[in-house]
Order: sequence, then C-alpha cells, then structure tokens
Amino acid sequence: MSSTTHSAPAPHGTAGEPGRRDFLTLLALAGAGVAVGAIVWPFIDSMEPAADTLAAGEPIDVDVSKLAPGQQIVVVWRGKPIFIVHRTPQGLATLQDPKTIRVLSDPNSKVLQQPPYADNWHRSVDPTYAVMVGICTHLGCVPTFYPNISATDPAPNWPGGYLCPCHGSKYDLAGRVYSGVPAPYNLPVPPYHMASPTSVRIGENPPGQVFDLNSVVQI
Repeated sequence: MSSTTHSAPAPHGTAGEPGRRDFLTLLALAGAGVAVGAIVWPFIDSMEPAADTLAAGEPIDVDVSKLAPGQQIVVVWRGKPIFIVHRTPQGLATLQDPKTIRVLSDPNSKVLQQPPYADNWHRSVDPTYAVMVGICTHLGCVPTFYPNISATDPAPNWPGGYLCPCHGSKYDLAGRVYSGVPAPYNLPVPPYHMASPTSVRIGENPPGQVFDLNSVVQI
C-alpha cells in the first residue's frame, strides 16, 4: 500500500486496550531475543522502574549513560515498547542526506506523530538520542532495529533504521517511514525530556510544553 492510498487511521483508544498492550509487550520481549546484536534489553535492577509505577503509567527515568553509540534499549511504558537509540554521527548524517529524504513518505513530519518539540529533522529533543514508540503503524508489529549502514543487508543501500518483519515496512533512524511500504505514518514519539544529559524521562514533557500521546494520528 502506498503512502497516498492508506486507509483512515485507527481510533486513538485502540492502542490502549489491555489485550493489545499485553500482546505488544510479549512481542517486544520476544523480539529482544532474536534481534541483532546491537539491541540491548535493559531489564536490570538499576533501570527497571517499580511495578506500581508501570501500572500507573507514571513517568519513568531511563539511564542511558552506558548506552554505546549505535545501540538501542527497549523499555515498556504504559504497555508500549519504547525504543531509545544512541545515534552515531554517521547515523545522524543519513537523516539529512538527500538520498534518504527522497525515499521517505513524510520526511518533514507533517503528520502529527510527534510532540512540537520533536518536530525537527531528527524527531527528538537531543539529536544524539532517538525516543520512539516501537509499534509499526501498519498492523502494530514491533520493527527490528538494523542500525548499521549496509550496501545489501537487510535491503539494498540500507542507511540504518528499522524493518518490520511482518510486512516489510521500513523506517529510518528517526522513525520516519519509507514511501511505498504498508505502514502509513512515522513511528510516534512519546512525551519525554532529558532529565539530565544521560537520563531520559519518558511520560513527562519538557517544562512549559504540553503533549499527550493520545493526540497522535495513529499508534
């Protein structure tokens, strides 16, 4: 399905149904076991928030001080997998490369899939760290992280990013969707800010900003 013929977005409430939350969490957990070596699953005591915090959907703090350039960690917030990526200078350069921009469906983030403070070329607060909801906007699968630039793998002239294993939708390292794939929209960006240079607070906007994930077009 091309980006110009996609169907209407799903209702906002669909993504919050308990059954789907559980399913997505299981998918994220399963994906961590089969993903490429650069993916790191951060469920260790120093990074995992308390169970009551998760249940309440309160903001969570994620320490990214040990996240190496080119690596990703995945945490769960409000039942959704959240990708946090430490982008390399080379990876950031691809985001502004005309060759990459030409193959994207919404390179300038015109569709509301991110808060105003992430409405920029890197779709983030700090260009170094990408923070995105890891749910493909096609049918809700969890895309696989392929961070390394490659001439052949997982696709010809791969600039780094995400490939959905279900139906082949592709996203760049800012979560911007490619043209001509089933997914209609960029990956959503949740409310968040940098609590410190090495700590990401997911679920809380920067001071003076207002944004709720329910306002995006589609999760």
